[in-house]
Amino acid sequence: MSESNLLGDYVRARRELVTPEQVGISVSGVRRVPGLRREEVAMLAGISADYYLRLEQGRDRNPSAQVLEALARVLRLDDDATAYLLRLGAGQPRRRRRRPRKETVPPGVARLVAMLPLPAYVEGRYFDVLAANALATALSPRLVAGANRLRDLFLDPAEQALYPDWENAAAGMVAGFRESVGTDTDDPRCIELVGELSLASPRFSRLWARHDVEACEGAAKHIDHPQVGGLRLNRERLGVGGAPGQTLVVYHPDPGTDNADKLALLASATPIRTGRAIDFPEDPLAARGVKDTAKNHMR
Repeated sequence: MSESNLLGDYVRARRELVTPEQVGISVSGVRRVPGLRREEVAMLAGISADYYLRLEQGRDRNPSAQVLEALARVLRLDDDATAYLLRLGAGQPRRRRRRPRKETVPPGVARLVAMLPLPAYVEGRYFDVLAANALATALSPRLVAGANRLRDLFLDPAEQALYPDWENAAAGMVAGFRESVGTDTDDPRCIELVGELSLASPRFSRLWARHDVEACEGAAKHIDHPQVGGLRLNRERLGVGGAPGQTLVVYHPDPGTDNADKLALLASATPIRTGRAIDFPEDPLAARGVKDTAKNHMR
């Protein structure tokens, strides 16, 4: 990971992922480079090959927005990746490196997480778990304060086993991490985490080298839970007011589905700080049946 040429590193990585066929270039003979050649990108973007070379090498760090948007079009970047490219080319002044501040969850948000009758946790900018309720920990034992979502997903086989489509989950998390840290890849926390994972996980190293960027948003998630089986839950991500970089993550099932019953079954066997029962089905008789089932299954 280069600290001094983020823009050049990014366009080079994305250039290597675009095939000539994708941009309408016919290929004959053997090509020695993956993806597009520099001169091909320059031609398609309407800039000189020499200027594009200077961009990749970091000798020109102030391209216009028009140039960056042309490159985004050639490199087939989506909206998130284009916004990231524009940030890299904004020419932000170097900031004096300061000791990173400890991320602290606002007390009211911490109380809310503990009381929510759904799996919930607070995630920091570097995907550290800052707070989690008991039902989140029941969903995954790694969802506890002090854990790191990125590290667990790549280094913990038990966490990987929760995801039927682990490959896509891993790729999405790396892309989301790059979006979260933005241009601050020289931050000590980022350097430490990326360095550790690059050495320990070849898969992470390959994904990080792609420079994929994707905003972390709400989505349906499939989990293969060892106690209740397959779960399809909706994941919502909400920014925490007054705490930049922190996100409240909540999982919830569609009402009236097997997924709601399974989550209620898991909740019935989970110690809740509030000491009250958690009933997901709206019908009281259905809730009573779920509780009885839970007693039989969890003995």
